[in-house]
Amino acid sequence: MEETTVRSNFIWDAIDKDLAENRYSEIHTRFPPEPNGYMHIGHCKALIMDFLTAEKYGGKCNLRFDDTNPAKEDTEYVEAIKRDIQWLGFHWTGGEYYASDYYDKCYEIAEDWIRRGLAYVDELSKDEMREYRGTLTEPGKNSPWRDRPWEESLDLFRRMRAGEFPEGSLTLRAKIDMASPNIVMRDPAMYRILYKEHWRTGNKWCIYPMYDFAHPIGDALEGISHSMCSLEYEIHRPLYDWVVEKSAAMLPAKPRQIEFSRLNMTNTVMSKRYLRQLVEGGYVSGWDDPRMPTLSGMRRRGFTAQAIRNFVDVIGMSKADSVVDFAVLEHCVREDLGDKAARAMAVLDPVKVILTNWPEGETKTVTLENHPDHPEMGTRTLTLGRELYIEREDFMEEPVKKYQRMYPGNEVRLKGAYIVKCEGCEKDENGNITAVLCTVDFDSFSGSEGADRKIKGKTLHWVPAGECFPFEARLYESLLNDDMTDDDENETDKKDFISRLNPDSLKVFRGVAEKCLAEAQTGDTFQFLRTGYFCKDPDSTAELPVFNRVVGLKDSFAKQTK
Repeated sequence: MEETTVRSNFIWDAIDKDLAENRYSEIHTRFPPEPNGYMHIGHCKALIMDFLTAEKYGGKCNLRFDDTNPAKEDTEYVEAIKRDIQWLGFHWTGGEYYASDYYDKCYEIAEDWIRRGLAYVDELSKDEMREYRGTLTEPGKNSPWRDRPWEESLDLFRRMRAGEFPEGSLTLRAKIDMASPNIVMRDPAMYRILYKEHWRTGNKWCIYPMYDFAHPIGDALEGISHSMCSLEYEIHRPLYDWVVEKSAAMLPAKPRQIEFSRLNMTNTVMSKRYLRQLVEGGYVSGWDDPRMPTLSGMRRRGFTAQAIRNFVDVIGMSKADSVVDFAVLEHCVREDLGDKAARAMAVLDPVKVILTNWPEGETKTVTLENHPDHPEMGTRTLTLGRELYIEREDFMEEPVKKYQRMYPGNEVRLKGAYIVKCEGCEKDENGNITAVLCTVDFDSFSGSEGADRKIKGKTLHWVPAGECFPFEARLYESLLNDDMTDDDENETDKKDFISRLNPDSLKVFRGVAEKCLAEAQTGDTFQFLRTGYFCKDPDSTAELPVFNRVVGLKDSFAKQTK
């Protein structure tokens, strides 16, 4: 992985100040994904900041899975998350942990709170609890069970653990302030009853800690110095600090929580719930479908880890909410692949060209560079003969205005070879064009004296008919027809999510490619001239290689910044 130069940001400024004031002697961060799905591009901002911060300050970063909801978690997601982190070039130098590692300690702290009058067992239902909580402008009111004796709450809590009560009947709540202007501080739930087998702890527990309780305890137990999270947790920070403060005698550290704005992108699904709906409903081929915003999907499509790291640097860290155009990420991919990817020629929608004045049986060797800026990447050869293929859209029998490609009477150059003049075309009984007829200017071969002759037509890519092979090209567009904001995700009844899917998000072509691509390995990336960057897909077979278009060549973001 190349070294990424990352700009300074307000988080690192805060850490610098903490170190200068001796608030912390070393920096220790953590990345806390929930193993209930594959990671998507929205997670990268937090992931990269957590790991890069540890690297910058010579500290450590833990990987801690937030496995507090066994109903939706699976080892498949754990392994996928670990693969994605390693693909991005990071390692959890502080160790691998799980929230479930601390269930015993969380329970111990909960009992301690009950004895100290800091928590109580409540019997309100979810709906009643919501009603008692109040609103943003009106204070809540105390539960009828808020002041029950601690001995009674302790007995009930132990019986909850023993499995004596049905789900939803009892909840352990922190006793803070039902009149707090911060609604999160109005006696939040710390434990709920859940009869689900945990993938790590089995049936040992039937009560599980809430995230707001387990997360700060896990941070403190691991000696985390800075707990970085997205901006929606800013309102939870007082609770985070309260949990650490009230448990200080049982915890070795006092972490600091710092929030930053989350990553929102145009036309991109950022909800695991919706991504799971796409997978389970068969709208995509899986979590690694190249149309998915998951890291595994982007990796399969051909996005590079370096491009994603560069992208996070380009958008920067701030506390201001914004929506990033997906074109910015595509720009970073082009910038990275443009310097690395070898060039090749492939025709997605081929039509045959016959060089009518080409001698039968004769061929010409054409040598092409593999990269215009890197001669050390070498050259390759093609064998040009009487027949070849071009893109069907590169010929028009009756050209539109300003059309500069192949049409009767016009001359174009074949990349690295000759200037040819279109003389007409052949059609089948239905009027479909089956072949384009051209004549060759044999004095115009690339590199010869006649090669500099000026023509109006463009230079076209081509593939020799005598040594090409078939392949499948998959071209992708956005999964969504329109932008989807957080508000849309929270109000699913407003507009059905599935109705927003783009029916043209995948287009498949059967094309022909030059021979060098026959040796490509899965994951190899090339720039197909005039078409885009393509990556060989795992679906490839010996008979039919499959190439995903990573991005096209047109860079709308680069034009905006000029």
